[in-house]
Amino acid sequence: MTATHRTKRRAAALASSAALVTLLGAFPAGAAAPGLPVVTAVSETAPLFDDEAGGNSDADDPAIWRNAADPGRSLVVATAKEGGLRVYGLDARLVQSLPAPRPPGPGDAPGRFNNVDLVAGLHTSTGRADVAVVSDRGSDRLRIYRIDPSKPGGPLTDITDPAAIPVFSTSQDEVNDQRTTYGLATWTDKATGRTYALVSQRERTRLALLELTPSAGGTVGYRTVRTLDLPASFRLPDGTTWRPCAEPGELPQFEGMVVDPATGTLYAGQEDIGIWRLRADLTGRPVLVDKAKEYGVPGVYDEETEECTPGADPGHGGRRLSADVEGLTLFQEKDGDGYLLASSQGDNTFALYDREVREDNEYEGGFRIGAATGTLDSVEECDGAAVLNAPLGERYPRGLLVVQDGRETPGVPDGEGGTRTATGFKFVDLGTVVDAADM
Repeated sequence: MTATHRTKRRAAALASSAALVTLLGAFPAGAAAPGLPVVTAVSETAPLFDDEAGGNSDADDPAIWRNAADPGRSLVVATAKEGGLRVYGLDARLVQSLPAPRPPGPGDAPGRFNNVDLVAGLHTSTGRADVAVVSDRGSDRLRIYRIDPSKPGGPLTDITDPAAIPVFSTSQDEVNDQRTTYGLATWTDKATGRTYALVSQRERTRLALLELTPSAGGTVGYRTVRTLDLPASFRLPDGTTWRPCAEPGELPQFEGMVVDPATGTLYAGQEDIGIWRLRADLTGRPVLVDKAKEYGVPGVYDEETEECTPGADPGHGGRRLSADVEGLTLFQEKDGDGYLLASSQGDNTFALYDREVREDNEYEGGFRIGAATGTLDSVEECDGAAVLNAPLGERYPRGLLVVQDGRETPGVPDGEGGTRTATGFKFVDLGTVVDAADM
């Protein structure tokens, strides 16, 4: 999942209490009630196991690459944290596995691939190329991979400039502290043709705008254009100031991010807070589009249990999102309409917002991904999501939704009386989502 297991326990404790308070009351009109429509997945990837035997692999974030020459042979590129990068075909079978970088020295952090996004036709010194851009939390760097389905040995090739430096850290010691690159979204400015990656910093509220730059030999580097710190504390309607409960020293971080290419608008999910809308160039005034239900709920951190003990819900939060706010992705329609899709991780639902800023990104409904009878399990604790509203051959003629499943079932015994931590990715026919959610 997005944070350490310790952080997840803290968040779960706070979310459970706040969600219980919400559930005890009546669901207001438009709220994300249990009656949301349910869709099922068509297929799923083989589970990844976050243990030594599984290579410490933990499914996190997917991206969908459309093969324009043969849409039925399109690919899904997905991160597996210390397990590196996975490439799947539309049948959810593994096509390629790329390892994360090894630690530079004894005691140093290994590579840990967190989020991924794609760029079509990126300018390089050897020509245009489709690329996958990955945030490597372990080394505080971006990694860039050329996508070429005809290449022997696998469609992805690492073309990261060897001289690429850390994004937020100034030394290996700072890298090892892991306040490093976390969430990621790519953006090509239509006015200038320049391509950027927007990245968030783990356990901080900082966002960075990085321009992708061509280097010698077809490699790609990056340079920091500017950074922006978003709020870490919030003034409530009663005049008090609130900050979400967390381990001392941690600030409410961002991970899920997506840019609307038509307007250059960045949507960024602050996990315990909600969804922000701002200019992708990190200028102008950010707007909080929607709040998590847990917004404003006080909490006290217990160092012994490493969890937060929540207080009473004062009722300042939203109605549709349950922390963590994750997996932002964009359903685009040719006429400019469409939806912003967000994973409401705390209650295992997905929320849909109007794509148009002039409609103030109005909430339009939601859905769940349930279990398919006798075959596929439901989706829980979804972290990353990707949607592509375009035909992908006979298998997905109306497009594809890929989501991370944070709790694969049935469980696999770990040999010590428990079960192995298993995650994966579910493939959902986008047409069924459109019909069920009335999109």
